Amino acid sequence: MQKFNLFIFSFLVILTLCCENSRVKKKEKIKIRIEKKDSKKKSNKILLENPKIILNNKNVINFLYAYNMENSYNKVKISTSFGEIIIKLFDETPYHKSNFIYLSKLGYFNNTFFHRVVPNFIIQGGNSDNKETSIKRRQIGKYLLPVDAKNKIRHDRGIVSMPSSDIANPFKLASPYEFFIVQKKGGAHHLDGKYTPFGKVVKGMDVVDKINSQPIDKREAPINNIKMLIEVIK
Repeated sequence: MQKFNLFIFSFLVILTLCCENSRVKKKEKIKIRIEKKDSKKKSNKILLENPKIILNNKNVINFLYAYNMENSYNKVKISTSFGEIIIKLFDETPYHKSNFIYLSKLGYFNNTFFHRVVPNFIIQGGNSDNKETSIKRRQIGKYLLPVDAKNKIRHDRGIVSMPSSDIANPFKLASPYEFFIVQKKGGAHHLDGKYTPFGKVVKGMDVVDKINSQPIDKREAPINNIKMLIEVIK
């Protein structure tokens, strides 16, 4: 009888321990699920450093004017798998310069691509087919920048300029999220007055040439994605 009671007692202890382990495992699984959800939410929030406001066509000029007054940076470094490109931004185009500095500081350009390559002409960057890029654009805002052709800066080789928006507009308002670099020897002066040159490559034109020589498809998109990382430097 004592042996039987001892068996029953041992069985109940084992059963209790098993139930407790099961509850612990369930709690751990629930905790893991919650942590995964939280990490996804957090990752969406930290795609950008800290957008000050959501920009639009009404507030963007005033914002960039103020931003230019409080920021003295005028150089950025583009890192790619082909090497680095150093760009000096022009003081003569304060809105476009400030826009590029602001987006670079936010981290917008990171993991975007040089998505368009026209052989012996230009390389264009600042976009991608990643969902992350569209999320970043929504966080920053929807706006366009006016063309500034009064500075008389020409589209020489190495000039960094801003393309027109995909949205049809008679004034060729610029897409603030994209840029192109003139690779053509002798420059592309037929673009003068139509687009805004806002910087120049001061180091790394050999990298621009390498990117321009990559194989492309019918849409002028590189066969292999050319990612970039942009940081503001002194």
